[in-house]
Formats: sequence, structure tokens, C-alpha cells
Amino acid sequence: MSNPFLSIIIPAYNEENRLPTTLIQVKDFIQRQPFSTEVLVVENGSQDRTYEVAREFASQTACFAAIHEERRGKGLAVQRGMLAAQGTYRFMCDADLSMPIDETLEFLPPVLDGYAVAIGSREAPGARRFNEPLHRHLGGRAINLMIRTLALPGLYDTQCGFKCFRAEVAEDLFQRLTLTGWSFDIEVLYIARLRGYVIKEVPISWYFNPESKLALVQDTLKMWRDVLTIRQNARRGAYARRE
Repeated sequence: MSNPFLSIIIPAYNEENRLPTTLIQVKDFIQRQPFSTEVLVVENGSQDRTYEVAREFASQTACFAAIHEERRGKGLAVQRGMLAAQGTYRFMCDADLSMPIDETLEFLPPVLDGYAVAIGSREAPGARRFNEPLHRHLGGRAINLMIRTLALPGLYDTQCGFKCFRAEVAEDLFQRLTLTGWSFDIEVLYIARLRGYVIKEVPISWYFNPESKLALVQDTLKMWRDVLTIRQNARRGAYARRE
């Protein structure tokens, strides 16, 4: 498909069990839309049949494609998908669909326009959380406070797995990504801020998934180190525009 209106990028690591239901829901969503869509499932480093599941579904379903990447890291998977995509708008989507797929329309014209990056937010006015344990919510708020203090003031939910980029913005930002793990969102948004791109937080409905792969303490410490790396990269000009 050339130049679809929307590209949906789904990073998938060890998602053999959840992926089939997700792909069926995404297929149903795009079949109900008046615009053209491609779906790229990017599997990387799985120890299960995630890639086989994605490939089998794509072989039977128009507009779906499966991409295999040997190296692990969510940031790497999203980067691979964003740079392979052809859509005018490029939407990253967690494989667990903790945000109902129909809410993707809240990130697109005519509902939302005039932005470079739109990020799903569980904290923006109008957002709703379902079934989230209190300790996970408080832990998430502590992480965001650290991120706002050290890197991205004014953004209250940088880590939600649903984000949309205009094509030219995605290509500009993801070519410069250096972090391949959980902290890639922070780096991408940090570079976007340096570029002067408009970032919009979009309130979403979000359903807590107890099978989340986030290890709160370990990943928080890694994120803190990554934020310091981002600041160091910025000081030495790693994110400067290339002539």
C-alpha cells in the first residue's frame, strides 16, 4: 500500500497469547474507517511464536505486515516500525490494547489537528483509568515527577504506549533515537521539544493489564539513568539538526 493515511505500529515481544485478539480488534477497527490504513507488527527478540502468529495473520489479511528484528528493546521495535511505515500519520499502539483501539480517532483529523506529536495521557483532564492498583498508580506518578523535573516539564504522562506522529516528524525524531528500551519515549519527546514541535496530550480510557512487563523498581532505576544519558547527549549536541 502506498501512502496510506494511517500507519499503526505494534511492537510485540512475547505476545503469542494476546496478539491474535489484538489483531482481530485492529482489523475490525480499520475496516470501519473511511481512510486507508497499514498495520505493522514489529516482533523483536521473542522466545515464543509471536512472529509466526503475526506473519500468519498478515498472510491472510490485507494491509497487515509482520517485521522481525533480532535485537530486543521496545524502543528499537517502535523505531523500526516508524521508519518502515508509509502513513501520513504514524500511531504506536501497545499490543495489549490497554486503550481501546477506537480511541485512535481522538489522535487524528478531524478530531485533532495542528500538532506534530500527540501522546495518549492517563492524567489529562477527561482521562479514565480502570482496575489499576493504587501502588502502580502512585509508582507511575513518582516516575513522571522525575521525568518532568529532569527532562520534560509540563508533560504528565510520557510513558503511555499510544502516541501519534506526523510522517515527517516521525522520520526526523526516530532517526535520532539512541535508546532502545523503555525510556525511548522520553528521548523522542525530548528531541521533539528541542525541535520546537507541538506536543499534545490526549485524554484516553486506559485499562490496567496485570500481565504488564514493567518491573517497577528495576525499570525506574534504568529510566533515571537513561534520563541522565539524554541530558548528556543534548549537552554534547547529539540531537542537533543535521545539515
